[in-house]
Amino acid sequence: MSKFKKKKDGGVPAISTASLPDIVFMLLFFFMVATVMRQNTLKIQNTLPAADQVEKLAKRNLLMYIYAGKPSSAYKQFGSEARIQLNDKFADVSEIPAFIAAERDSKREEEVPFLTTVLSVDKETNMGLVSDVKQKLREVNALKINYKTRKGDALQSLNQ
Repeated sequence: MSKFKKKKDGGVPAISTASLPDIVFMLLFFFMVATVMRQNTLKIQNTLPAADQVEKLAKRNLLMYIYAGKPSSAYKQFGSEARIQLNDKFADVSEIPAFIAAERDSKREEEVPFLTTVLSVDKETNMGLVSDVKQKLREVNALKINYKTRKGDALQSLNQ
């Protein structure tokens, strides 16, 4: 009887996804630019000793690297005595506890017991320096230590 009919409820309009690919590519581009793939730059000579029984460690994000050796030719201004390198800088043995604490703080709490310290020591390095490093690691309770080596032919040279 009325000329105007009431509109029936059409529901919720569909969400437009036309801008979704733009947003996804913008986020992808942002993370590609902002992410830093960090590699340590060695400032020391590091000729690793040979080993015949080598085991590869599974989780590389749970490793803390301490390098020891003479400064390389580009860093002769630091002397010719063996030194240690923590990340990308030369350090003293007394700086190891702070380095370990910073590495532990950067990991989640459940990962801390699985942290492993990797000693990458040049084969010409004085054993006294290695002993000092190991003593500092004991003081901060970093007892999981792994020695980085190169897979070599040590067994073959013993047989000849």
